[in-house]
Amino acid sequence: MKKVLVEFQFKGMTTPQFDTIWKDCRNAGYAEPKGLLQHTAAKTPDGMKVVDVWESEDAFNQFGKVLTPIVSKHGFANVKPNVDPVHFEYAAKVKEKATAY
Repeated sequence: MKKVLVEFQFKGMTTPQFDTIWKDCRNAGYAEPKGLLQHTAAKTPDGMKVVDVWESEDAFNQFGKVLTPIVSKHGFANVKPNVDPVHFEYAAKVKEKATAY
């Protein structure tokens, strides 16, 4: 299995919409999706950017079966991610598991 970097650009998405989608994923039993190693979201001038590292593309695709209907429900039906194999990764020790700024 090869780790992958998954990047979404959600044009027009607000931080409250992102937070609601994240809550819906947790409520669907995916507070800690299997295979998700790192998840980061940032507000951009035109919406939200989400960058994940997954243990494999298969793991991401399995979660995508849950994520796609949730994201679609909130008006972001046709957003396709960029999925690329990870070439290099450095991770500092993380003190908090999840932090919203």
